[in-house]
Amino acid sequence: MKDPSLHRSVTLFRAFMREQSDPEGCYTLLARDAADQLERYTPLDGRVVVDVGGGNGHFTEEFRRRGAQGFLFEPDMKELSAGGRKPEGAVVADGYLLPLPDGVADISFASNVLEHVEDPQTFLSEMARVTAPGGLIYVSFTNWYSPWGGHEWAPWHYLGAERARRRYQRRTGHPAKHTVGENLFTIHIGTTLRQVRARTDVQVVTARARYWPCLPALIPKVPVLREFATWNLLLILRRCP
Repeated sequence: MKDPSLHRSVTLFRAFMREQSDPEGCYTLLARDAADQLERYTPLDGRVVVDVGGGNGHFTEEFRRRGAQGFLFEPDMKELSAGGRKPEGAVVADGYLLPLPDGVADISFASNVLEHVEDPQTFLSEMARVTAPGGLIYVSFTNWYSPWGGHEWAPWHYLGAERARRRYQRRTGHPAKHTVGENLFTIHIGTTLRQVRARTDVQVVTARARYWPCLPALIPKVPVLREFATWNLLLILRRCP
């Protein structure tokens, strides 16, 4: 699928809407799309790719399929085994403290992880540490004011997180997976961009709306509007010497 394009955006949106009923199809497609995005900036064949918080391995498997040496680090055993999958060579590890030496990765990758960590800047520092000078860091996140910021209880998060969680439990009969302050955090695009641009260990290669069908680099530049319209921010960073 061409990135950006209306066909790509519609295809990804339809897959996302079927995430609960067809997670395999959804994440296989998302992994393929993420690999395509990376290959716009660097070949994957022969590269060492560290997938941080990659769940049960769809992204790592796609990187390996394209010739990369993919390594998966995931802190949650439930995520690793979701859907009965058993990703080969996965390591249970915290993204704040990866069991890797400095500069081992050509690419560090984290898809939709930043909104699930309490300290995103420390998380990014660890990704930068394990990335070789000149290597790339791919991070994306769903910002809080995105229509999907509340995850499974979106868009009711606009009326307050606790109210949205209670509504979700009444509607489904079981508790929501995510709780603000525990495994979901209110991350914002403007704040994140300012923090990343102030860092000395990385340079911003691109900051773009990950799923937009046109002008994906424009919306994240517009204050206030970007917090609602971006939906999901993709940052590709280059590790400084």
